[in-house]
Amino acid sequence: MAAAAAEQQQFYLLLGNLLSPDNVVRKQAEETYENIPGQSKITFLLQAIRNTTAAEEARQMAAVLLRRLLSSAFDEVYPTLPTDVQTAIKSELLMIIQMETQSSMRKKICDIAAELARNLIDEDGNNQWPEGLKFLFDSVSSQNMGLREAALHIFWNFPGIFGNQQQHYLDVIKRMLVQCMQDQEHPSIRTLSARATAAFILANEHNVALFKHFADLLPGFLQAVNDSCYQNDDSVLKSLVEIADTVPKYLRPHLEATLQLSLKLCGDTSLNNMQRQLALEVIVTLSETAAAMLRKHTSIVAQTIPQMLAMMVDLEEDEDWANADELEDDDFDSNAVAGESALDRMACGLGGKLVLPMIKEHIMQMLQNPDWKYRHAGLMALSAIGEGCHQQMEGILNEIVNFVLLFLQDPHPRVRYAACNAVGQMATDFAPGFQKKFHEKVIAALLQTMEDQGNQRVQAHAAAALINFTEDCPKSLLIPYLDNLVKHLHSIMVLKLQELIQKGTKLVLEQVVTSIASVADTAEEKFVPYYDLFMPSLKHIVENAVQKELRLLRGKTIECISLIGLAVGKEKFMQDASDVMQLLLKTQTDFSDMEDDDPQISYMISAWARMCKILGKEFQQYLPVVMGPLMKTASIKPEVALLDTQDMENMSDDDGWEFVNLGDQQSFGIKTAGLEEKSTACQMLVCYAKELKEGFVEYTEQVVKLMVPLLKFYFHDGVRVAAAESMPLLLECARVRGPEYLTQMWHFMCDALIKAIGTEPDSDVLSEIMHSFAKCIEVMGDGCLNNEHFEELGGILKAKLEEHFKNQELRQVKRQDEDYDEQVEESLQDEDDNDVYILTKVSDILHSIFSSYKEKVLPWFEQLLPLIVNLICPHRPWPDRQWGLCIFDDVVEHCSPASFKYAEYFLRPMLQYVCDSSPEVRQAAAYGLGVMAQYGGDNYRPFCTGTCAYVAACMCNPVAPTLFPFPGPKHDTLALLFPLFTHLVHSI
Repeated sequence: MAAAAAEQQQFYLLLGNLLSPDNVVRKQAEETYENIPGQSKITFLLQAIRNTTAAEEARQMAAVLLRRLLSSAFDEVYPTLPTDVQTAIKSELLMIIQMETQSSMRKKICDIAAELARNLIDEDGNNQWPEGLKFLFDSVSSQNMGLREAALHIFWNFPGIFGNQQQHYLDVIKRMLVQCMQDQEHPSIRTLSARATAAFILANEHNVALFKHFADLLPGFLQAVNDSCYQNDDSVLKSLVEIADTVPKYLRPHLEATLQLSLKLCGDTSLNNMQRQLALEVIVTLSETAAAMLRKHTSIVAQTIPQMLAMMVDLEEDEDWANADELEDDDFDSNAVAGESALDRMACGLGGKLVLPMIKEHIMQMLQNPDWKYRHAGLMALSAIGEGCHQQMEGILNEIVNFVLLFLQDPHPRVRYAACNAVGQMATDFAPGFQKKFHEKVIAALLQTMEDQGNQRVQAHAAAALINFTEDCPKSLLIPYLDNLVKHLHSIMVLKLQELIQKGTKLVLEQVVTSIASVADTAEEKFVPYYDLFMPSLKHIVENAVQKELRLLRGKTIECISLIGLAVGKEKFMQDASDVMQLLLKTQTDFSDMEDDDPQISYMISAWARMCKILGKEFQQYLPVVMGPLMKTASIKPEVALLDTQDMENMSDDDGWEFVNLGDQQSFGIKTAGLEEKSTACQMLVCYAKELKEGFVEYTEQVVKLMVPLLKFYFHDGVRVAAAESMPLLLECARVRGPEYLTQMWHFMCDALIKAIGTEPDSDVLSEIMHSFAKCIEVMGDGCLNNEHFEELGGILKAKLEEHFKNQELRQVKRQDEDYDEQVEESLQDEDDNDVYILTKVSDILHSIFSSYKEKVLPWFEQLLPLIVNLICPHRPWPDRQWGLCIFDDVVEHCSPASFKYAEYFLRPMLQYVCDSSPEVRQAAAYGLGVMAQYGGDNYRPFCTGTCAYVAACMCNPVAPTLFPFPGPKHDTLALLFPLFTHLVHSI
């Protein structure tokens, strides 16, 4: 007994050390704690929680640790405990909740109970803790407010606690929540019941019948949102944002009331900024998740827009702003940034047809306001709506541009800054039409603004706008301005270099260097005459800008040098290539000493790849220096964490973390630092493989071992795309090592590629993976896939085709929805385009297999045959028929004469579609008839003979334009039919 007490006392000391501010003490305590066996941990932790005489911090720490233990190691610890110990833990937890007097401590114990309940629902949904449910029912009806709070807290934390009995208890759950939400005496009970209601709805997000059953809770929920906000509690408002994001249709019966409440709270300046922004977030989120539903409430949208604009005017005077040399990150908590972001998202969500007429007059009035803040906000609003109102703004772009350019000469520097911002944003949103229409006036205005020597923030932003303009500017338009551009950029660069030396200021120089790079990148070989004007100064910067505060300038200058080198070409660049390579090598040598957030890293990685493109095979000698740091960056493993709501709240302010809500009060967190650098590094490895080919062979093995697992790197799409792109290129590099080495490499990547096709969630990434797989088949040829590969691939391709048809059906259902409108149709068309693109990649894979395996693969193909036949049915959309025909074209071209056994499925459609109204379908059909004559063999001959007569009659028929409409010229189709005619002529 004395020994147990001593051990418990030691454990209290350990808890104290876990809370120690001393890193060494805390780390040692963490190691000691980790080494305690699981069962002992539970015993010690429960005892500490139970002991009301222990220090409050130690008890709370024990509660957090026990919850984490049940969350992360339940299966390793709990099932190994004797049954009587398990029973004791369950009853003791419920007893402690009833005895606890401290509210915050009781909540933490409830979190433990909820976590235990979550883990005690078995695979069939049976709740193996009936006493826990009984406690819930008893407590929610108790006169003890603490117990009622405890019951609601447990239910909020784990709304799935009823398991497979939920439907049976549905009315009881509803009565429980309604009763608590109507408790006028205890605001905390109303708040908790509202949060519990939201959690329950979110946990049943696909149960539409449940939404209807619980719809009459919404008025009480909205009242709780309102009341809690005025008690300085935004937790229920956050729950409303989650509902708007995940289950917006639940709000439909009371959407007007939801919007009116959100609008009222947003406009109430007595609330704090965060609450007002959250209220606005409800409306903005609905504009994204339920746009068609929201478009019916135009009066609310019309009232919301002035609220966002008013937030954008909420700016502070700052005397030092104009010449600040360090750009601070946007304050995302500020009303101005929140309002601008909301406006951008709402314009994209609802579309310009609705938003532009509502906002146009407001912006015009703001731009004429004598207060600079209104003019600034008006210009920033124009920048924000460009993407969403693209189509509608194009018609009045001339008027907008002329008006905005006037503000580049506004008396207030922050208004001039906002005008630069608007010009730069329009140059991106409306490219390249913007550049074609306004090149003369925009270039002149920006160059003049870049001369604003007294306001370097304005100068720098004018340079940034010029970068946006030149990036998307057609080369032919830029050439006439090169002399003038170069003259201005060079004079500013020289001046700012002097200022750097004299005053240490660098902001404008950083942007000007990037402007020079952008101009050179667009001008290409036309930049050769100006090369010698810039290169000495740029090399000087790289050589001398070694201080920490100049890292970004140095990185941008390295980028500039490499882009100029790429623009002017090897012949011109070779005079400096040796010097530049030495500077880069010196930087590379210091690479290991760079801090993880050093901006030079990503610039260096990209610069090496450009040098590779410039030098070609000569770059191979530098690979030993370059590859180590590059592989290190490409191998970055992001910091991830599975957190419950409490842990996430503690980390939410931590720099660089992003969270995804997984439901059940759990979130997945990832620290995003380094992800962009990793993606860039992977893209550069692709570049080396593509440029150096067999010269890269020494590194193929380590690169393929890195890249194959990255096909499942779901934290960044660009990484997966690069991994997929690399596969066929690495095979090409490895050819030089002989067939055995090549086959081993292919075996390493093949399974992963096929699985990735089956599991990739993003359609853009999926298309890249499918394309790369097809290229790999072409490289490897006959025999590269075994029976297991074919079986898995067949199942995946079949699933993709079935999904294609299913998606088309779902889109038709959406067209019957009560909220269907023009904008919904646009988004459905976008979805359709994505589906068709995946269909083209299915065709690519089949093409590579048919061309490699010939007729041997036809028995495998038969599992897909009914689906391909369905594609070419007359009622299918033209892209389906086009790609269905293309697949049959490949069958005929590569698998004849054996292909004739399937002729009954495609002969008649192929002939019929030669005269289809869609040129793409005509081409596919004509190509098929051509290859049929060329490769089909004797079985096809009678059909080909008849086809000639039919096609000739179609082409020559005087009423052909009516019977067989051709919207465009017939030459393409005739050219594709040429093999058919020539083959028959030769065979006569």
